[in-house]
Amino acid sequence: MNLLLKWILSALALIIVTKLVPGFAVTSIGAALVAAIVIGLLNATLGFLLKLITLPLGILTLGIFFLVINALMLILASHLVPGFVINGFVPAFVGAIVLAILHMLFSLFERKPRRAT
Repeated sequence: MNLLLKWILSALALIIVTKLVPGFAVTSIGAALVAAIVIGLLNATLGFLLKLITLPLGILTLGIFFLVINALMLILASHLVPGFVINGFVPAFVGAIVLAILHMLFSLFERKPRRAT
């Protein structure tokens, strides 16, 4: 159930970003759901590898460079998913920032298991 909720929240975050960032578009809820899966898979594979390779640069820039990698993963996902369009690097970069903030906000509301005392 937790994975399903995270998937739906990721798709909702993409829809929110389309309302906030010009040049970022999702044509339907289905496209947002598919884009959320593709972005997750890209970040788990190619994004992880790129972040590992560029770790010294990420540390030097205090993590800002990792937003560039996330923006590149968003652009790649927009080429793979019909109905998910990003017009350029700047909307992708701003979208990566907004998505990071939204995911951080969503994680604040995530239920944490209680400790047994």
